[in-house]
Amino acid sequence: MSSSVDEKGGGSDNPHNDSISVYERPKGLRGVYYHPITQVVMVAFVCFLCPGMFNALTGLGGGGQFNPTTSANSTCAVYATYAFFAFFSGTVNNKIGAKRTLLFGTLGYALYVGSYLAMNIHPDAGWFVVTSGALLGVTAAFLWTAQGSMMLSYCTEAQKGIFICIFWAIFNMGAVVGAAVSFGQNIHSTNNNVSNGTYVGILVLTILGVTIPLLMADPDKMIRTDGTKVAMPRHPSWKSEFYGLWVAIITDPMILLLFPMFFASNYFYTWQFNDYNSALFNIRARSLNNFMYWFSQIIGSGMIGVILDSKRFRRRVRAFTGWGILLVMTFVVHIWAYYYQRTYTRASVPPDSQKMDIYDPRYPAHVWLMIFYGLLDAMWQTTSFWLIGAMSNDTNKLAIYSGFYHSIQSAGAAVVWRMDAIGVPYMNIFLSTWCLVVAGLVFCFPMIYLRIRDTTVLEDEGLMQRDQGIDNMKVKGMIESEVEIS
Repeated sequence: MSSSVDEKGGGSDNPHNDSISVYERPKGLRGVYYHPITQVVMVAFVCFLCPGMFNALTGLGGGGQFNPTTSANSTCAVYATYAFFAFFSGTVNNKIGAKRTLLFGTLGYALYVGSYLAMNIHPDAGWFVVTSGALLGVTAAFLWTAQGSMMLSYCTEAQKGIFICIFWAIFNMGAVVGAAVSFGQNIHSTNNNVSNGTYVGILVLTILGVTIPLLMADPDKMIRTDGTKVAMPRHPSWKSEFYGLWVAIITDPMILLLFPMFFASNYFYTWQFNDYNSALFNIRARSLNNFMYWFSQIIGSGMIGVILDSKRFRRRVRAFTGWGILLVMTFVVHIWAYYYQRTYTRASVPPDSQKMDIYDPRYPAHVWLMIFYGLLDAMWQTTSFWLIGAMSNDTNKLAIYSGFYHSIQSAGAAVVWRMDAIGVPYMNIFLSTWCLVVAGLVFCFPMIYLRIRDTTVLEDEGLMQRDQGIDNMKVKGMIESEVEIS
């Protein structure tokens, strides 16, 4: 049962007229299952078990290996293939549906984790790790695009920050659990690489993640908390969908100003994990650093999510506040990190050197830097998604924007991981990271000033207007055909 109500500009997906249909939500257990938060939580647990475990492995530095070079090459392969396929993954998502796209996206993670176990047993299996990384990049592109489309389309405008916060907290718990597994397995070890048991534990969790998409509801059956229905994915021709990439940019060129922010969003991991965590600490300290890093992300996403969704302030005010917090955190964290980076080089801390342990008197200050980096990372990613969500309510447009986000961030990551693999000095990687993060904020500011409004309006929905035109042409053609027949 549905009714038509006047649109006030604060709703979710707007149709192509001046009113929206409001549907009655399911009751009882069915209502719980089809509740948007339930489905977003399920998406989050997919990412908890798959990308979360990948993050736990990457956060160890070198994938937990003694020599980080193979891992750096593998991670470069992950992001190189990711960057290419993510640019078109939004189109695929619109064609086959978010649920199938999400399922396909889970398939590469177990293979990737298994390749590290294989290399721990057979040290000459580095080629398998790099190949698995390339395959993971393909599947991960589809997983993250489906995730972005579902997370941002299931919520109302007023809920976007909270939904991102819920997702980010659960997702990062995956890395926290993975890091806890690593720390528990290596708590008595002072070596520089992890045990087989660590990889086996993480592998089992990634396999469980494949099953969750099979249990999720179809997006076209979802009704938001305000009674509006999630827009059903369109299934036009492939040519029309690829044209949608062009339309998304032409009708909303301000998205280009977010590209530097996207580029930086995975760039900083290389210095944090390989050039700081792996370079300075033994495996026990690396595991604890990893745990604290991902745990702090849960706190960081919660803090920024509350600010971005505060009902006390208009959306533009919240956008500028979030930007200001990122600016302050960027300089605090990088000035702090520079104080440490200037004390060591690749030559002074080779892989076989004596590394810092958790009982070293210098350790507490160093782990706090990892905690603050975790806070900044969570705030950066959450704000990036929130800004994308503030630009549109169209499910298909959000899928394309999500594809842009993941494609560009992966291109940046591929570049810097390769730089690390060929031995670019730590200081060079650190300074390039700092400069890129600042550049992302500088370019983002005019986009916020010129583009972010207090509510999303139909004029902002370039793809929606395109579809409206297509629908009108089809209707006109049907009427003309009927007239000719009569």
